[in-house]
Amino acid sequence: MSSCFLRVMLFALCALWNLPELVLAKHAGITRHYNFDIKLQKVTRLCQTKSIVTVNGQFPGPRIIAREGDRVLIKVVNNVQNNITIHWHGIRQLRSGWADGPAYVTQCPIQTGQSYVYNFTITGQRGTLFWHAHISWLRATLYGPLVILPKRGVPYPFPQPFKEVPIIFGEWWKADTETMINQAMQTGGAPNVSDAYTINGLPGPLYNCSAKDTFRLKVKPGKTYLLRLINAALNDELFFSIANHTVTVVEVDAVYVKPFKTNTLVITPGQTTNILLKTKSHSPNATFLMAARSYATGPAAFDNSTTAGILEYEHMSSLSNTKNKRPSVHRPALPTFNDTLFAMNFSKKLRSLATTKFPAKVPQTVSRRFFFTVGLGLIQCSRNQACPGPNNTMVAAAINNVSFVQPSTALLQAHFFGKSKGVYTTDFPENPPFKFNYTGTPPSNILVNSGTKVVVLPFNTRVELVLQDTSIIGAESHPLHLHGFNFHVVGQGFGNFDPKKDPSNFNLVDPIERNTVGVPSGGWVAIRFRADNPGVWFMHCHLEVHTSWGLKMAWVVMDGKHPNQKLPPPPADLPKC
Repeated sequence: MSSCFLRVMLFALCALWNLPELVLAKHAGITRHYNFDIKLQKVTRLCQTKSIVTVNGQFPGPRIIAREGDRVLIKVVNNVQNNITIHWHGIRQLRSGWADGPAYVTQCPIQTGQSYVYNFTITGQRGTLFWHAHISWLRATLYGPLVILPKRGVPYPFPQPFKEVPIIFGEWWKADTETMINQAMQTGGAPNVSDAYTINGLPGPLYNCSAKDTFRLKVKPGKTYLLRLINAALNDELFFSIANHTVTVVEVDAVYVKPFKTNTLVITPGQTTNILLKTKSHSPNATFLMAARSYATGPAAFDNSTTAGILEYEHMSSLSNTKNKRPSVHRPALPTFNDTLFAMNFSKKLRSLATTKFPAKVPQTVSRRFFFTVGLGLIQCSRNQACPGPNNTMVAAAINNVSFVQPSTALLQAHFFGKSKGVYTTDFPENPPFKFNYTGTPPSNILVNSGTKVVVLPFNTRVELVLQDTSIIGAESHPLHLHGFNFHVVGQGFGNFDPKKDPSNFNLVDPIERNTVGVPSGGWVAIRFRADNPGVWFMHCHLEVHTSWGLKMAWVVMDGKHPNQKLPPPPADLPKC
């Protein structure tokens, strides 16, 4: 009896001893392994076959699924002739900057026959993101969804959907995109616009010989579907709508928002949007197009076509057979291609949940203020080039009149090992070099400077950044993406930012938090973030043509005082230049 009692007591004590570990294990993440085999694959679209760079022969690439708190290890093996890097777009990469992926910023590329393991932990994030190549224009075909589920047992802050469906928008060229952009950069001309947009890699029925290449979403009546929208297009912001259906926006860039209903939404390259689609209570004898087309504001040519998928209800075929009537096809009415007012009004509807569970941690005070102009200009070509611009110039893009020059070695390595000399300088301008009427008549001299310049921030700096579009060559919306951070969009407007009047209208209560924001065409946007992630973080326009032309820069965030505020050394397999 007594020995039995002792055994029970011992067991109870052991259970109590292990209780914290059991609780921890329940909430701790697991490690997930993925293999990305970079290989060529022949793919036919628009009645034309070409060889494209893929992951595992898939187009679009494989879906990565993880939970908040999980560690993810992705081994990338390069079996093609191109240099490769992969960026995990929107992942905070807290103290794991070596895994961020932009070529010559956080790493040298993975060369032919080489491999690299991207190793990161998903901390405090859940929702829809995506991954894509981050070198040259290879993300035209190298991209895929990255879905982060909440921790086990943690519900969504909206009704549990019946089914979740990723919808990833892309762009398709008949030509080889690498040849095209390389030629454009040599000649100083603009690269060709795409031949089609795609939904989950398929152009849809509105293009020639593409009826078979159409994404179909079969739904049951009276159900709620969570559609995870991702804009992986290279150069085009998109309007999207589902005919005769209203959707509810519940999340952007893996951050929950105050839900609101809409018929149409706008999504820039680099952005994600989660929407709830409540299907009709009875199966109608009809199909509904889910369509996307360009929102274009600049002076340049753009792809003015429309991609569409088909939303069809189950049991519809039996309905149509009984009535001997072909189902009608409904098309959504999308805004005109340059409807900037719609884009602005839509973005103003986005607000953070700002609840106890999901607070809006917007910095209430600021320690550094920056004012960046973003836009186009001209750059002098070398003597052996015959460029199309006046006096042998070509179009360039710049931030504060600096067109970024890609270094030949990675900025993060240069910073970490204290070898920045000859790689980058720390004199990126905090303000434009001269003031002018940014959205009015442009100055006579529109030449830009070039250089590899960065801004250095002490750890935990509270940053306010105003991004101002300019009318040089033409006003245009610019989707700006910041690596390594989410930021809060505290204000936006048309015309020139007024530092005396506009800050009084900033939203510091429930501003939207995201990683990519559209600088309004002929306007400005103000963001705030806390520099709490040591490393080198790229910031660039997510229109790939503008990135190629130099609309990019980098922030160097210094280590903090404590061990958990310092960037660890690089992994042993980090690629060499």
